[in-house]
Amino acid sequence: MSFLLGLTGSIGMGKSTTAKMFAEEGCAVWDADAAVHRLYSKGGAAVGPMAEAFPDAIVEGEVSRAELKRIIGEDAGALRRIEAIVHPLVAEDRQRFIEGADADIVVLDIPLLFEGGGERMMDATACVFVSEDEQRRRVLDRGTMTEAQFEHILSQQLPIADKVARADYVIETDTLDHARGQVQDVVVTIRKGLADA
Repeated sequence: MSFLLGLTGSIGMGKSTTAKMFAEEGCAVWDADAAVHRLYSKGGAAVGPMAEAFPDAIVEGEVSRAELKRIIGEDAGALRRIEAIVHPLVAEDRQRFIEGADADIVVLDIPLLFEGGGERMMDATACVFVSEDEQRRRVLDRGTMTEAQFEHILSQQLPIADKVARADYVIETDTLDHARGQVQDVVVTIRKGLADA
């Protein structure tokens, strides 16, 4: 049975980079965002049910995120209906991954881990963080969203201080080397616990 580590953090805090570092240490890594992409792509499990509920959201056989954004903007109840379709499919994808993993540590990269109560199924949680100024700089430097869009995403997430306070492990991602050292420390600590159990 693998040790389940929930990995979370807010937008622009280096979660994806940190997840790769866990993979480099021999952990199996499941990514919630990648799972949604799989479910939305051609032949994905979400395409059929989404086509029934939101026919306009299907473009060239795939669920279009741009169309979903438009639909959610026009219909306040749409997000809840979308989540009711997608969340169980994501949970099935995650469970299949856990059951198929042969690593001693399975890292589950879940952006809204605490918001969705996902920490209850984990053996431990890790939160990545960086200063708010650095977070804002990273996100806006990508050039993929406006300041207003960034603020809206932040408003949907628990404040980072709350996530840090609730996490078992905290990984500061101010530099790659610093983050890597902390990831290695977390892995060593968990493996020591597994060996002693």
